[in-house]
Amino acid sequence: MSEQSLHALWEASANSQFVPNVGKDAQFLVGFVLLSIGFVLTALFGLNLSVKNLPILAVPASLAFAFGSVYMICAVGVVRQVKLHLDKRRTQSPLEDLDIGPTPPAATKRKYKRRFHPVTSTLFILSCGLTAFFAILLLLRCISFSKTATVRITPEGLRFSTEEGSVMEAFIHLEKNLFTSYKYNIPDAPPSSQDDPPEHPIFEVNLVALLETLNIFSVSDPSTAKRSDEYSAFAAHRLNRHANQNAFNNPLHVAGICTFTYDGEGSPLSVHMSEAGVTTTCDLTTYEAEVSEEIPFQREHLALKTIMRSTFLLDALSELNNMGPQHLTIQANPDSRTANISLSASGPLGSSTVDYATDTLSETPILETFQCPAKTSASFKFSCMKAAQRAMQAASKVSVRLDEECVLSLQFLVEVGVGDGDGAAFVDFRIVPLVNGEAEYDEDDGEGSEGSAY
Repeated sequence: MSEQSLHALWEASANSQFVPNVGKDAQFLVGFVLLSIGFVLTALFGLNLSVKNLPILAVPASLAFAFGSVYMICAVGVVRQVKLHLDKRRTQSPLEDLDIGPTPPAATKRKYKRRFHPVTSTLFILSCGLTAFFAILLLLRCISFSKTATVRITPEGLRFSTEEGSVMEAFIHLEKNLFTSYKYNIPDAPPSSQDDPPEHPIFEVNLVALLETLNIFSVSDPSTAKRSDEYSAFAAHRLNRHANQNAFNNPLHVAGICTFTYDGEGSPLSVHMSEAGVTTTCDLTTYEAEVSEEIPFQREHLALKTIMRSTFLLDALSELNNMGPQHLTIQANPDSRTANISLSASGPLGSSTVDYATDTLSETPILETFQCPAKTSASFKFSCMKAAQRAMQAASKVSVRLDEECVLSLQFLVEVGVGDGDGAAFVDFRIVPLVNGEAEYDEDDGEGSEGSAY
């Protein structure tokens, strides 16, 4: 056959398309039926193994598997081809299908991007930032005896508070002058309460998560933040109390920027930190705060008021802690010449008393201020007193007050050294006293317990 005859045959076959005996739409069904017949014949041949059944069952089963597989492969290829064709048609716009030329300028789509500017926008309620956020970290550690903290936002600053049941509460107030920038937008009041004063936002946040967030860029010992053994903390204080070391002698050397933002009810508290090119953003879930009354304290009617260095109080508690006590008794007597204030405790390992007097031969008296109209005495849970040990370590001075109901107020002065003001912050503790009989019951109940239970 010459080249011209081959070319003529090629041209003739181009006009006559090949049409299979089984259509494309029926190939899948035919293949499925043949494969099913093949499986059935194979099962029958397996039940009746003999030479006589080879041409009757085995050979037809092999042919059914062969042709069924071919039809199934062809059917799958047809389905994929149809799917690709449909996907291609979906991606084409109606203008492309009509082939009327390029899209006119009027039909060009424009993309709009919504931008949010946290500095100039008024959508946020709070936006505050500071550089030396180690101060806030250490202040929050002072009240970290609870897992959650209540946050109140006011134009004057932030207020964090924690509580343990109804017997003890602590709170710190971070004034706005401690921050390098503090912007607070009062939320809009509902129309029905336009005449009422605006309510400041209040919510709860996980204090453990907040401390871990602020501790990301801290170069201090991480075991200090996670230590739960109070006795170890007292032992560490006894080693360092003569070395003139406190929480702020060795700062965290953090030179980054920390920003707090809060957009309103239901939104998270965002903590944005950056240092040396490393940026971290943490969104802490906020919860609805359980509004409860604070422990009442009568500032106008005091039974005892004294001011001393906080290390003196921490020394006394560290010595009393060796007895494994259940409660602590504070006694004050204005007429006593030997001891104006006495701290006593007893436990399974014995009893101990620490006395403070105003008349001393030292040039720097222990009690800088002492006011006690009459003899008074009150007992408190020793565990509540030990909850304030971090505040005692961080503070320089403490004000110990008892009102006429014997409610104890411990106000610690912490010199943070940041901000535009005097660089000081206060950490307040309020502890409810034990009523008559509770101290004796706790002492009897704890006789069989170990001294390390607290």
